[in-house]
Amino acid sequence: MAITVETETKTAIMNVTDRIAAAVPDDLPTGTCTVFVPHTTAGITVNEDEPGLIDDLREALTTLVPPDKVYAHDRIDDNAAAHLRSTILGSHVTVPVRDGTLALGTWQSLLFVECDGPRSRQLVVTLTPASPESGT
Repeated sequence: MAITVETETKTAIMNVTDRIAAAVPDDLPTGTCTVFVPHTTAGITVNEDEPGLIDDLREALTTLVPPDKVYAHDRIDDNAAAHLRSTILGSHVTVPVRDGTLALGTWQSLLFVECDGPRSRQLVVTLTPASPESGT
C-alpha cells in the first residue's frame, strides 16, 4: 500500500503516524508494519512530535550537513545535502503491531522528513502478520 505525502517547503517534518495507523487492519492481532520511503532525498524516523524537538531536528540536520558547503554531487543536481541528510535519517522504520494497532511508545510518532522539497512523495507501507510458530 502507498500513502502520498505532499510537502510545501525545502525541508519539512511531518507527523504521519495517524495515516500509517489507519492502514493497519483491526484484524491483524500481531505482526509488524514497515514504512519505506522510496526516495533518496527524504527519510523517516521515530521520535517525539514536539515543536521544540522538531526545530532541534531541523537544526541538527543543517549543522551536520550544511547547505552552503560545496559537495561533489552538486555538479549533477545541486541537492547533495538532501541526499546526505536522508542517509542519516534512514529510509525505513519497522514498528510492532499489537491488537491491530501500532505498538509505539507513549511519546513516539512516525516522522516523515523531506529534505529536497517541495515534492509529492510516496510512503510504502508493508504489513506482515506474526507467524503462528512465533507464539505471539
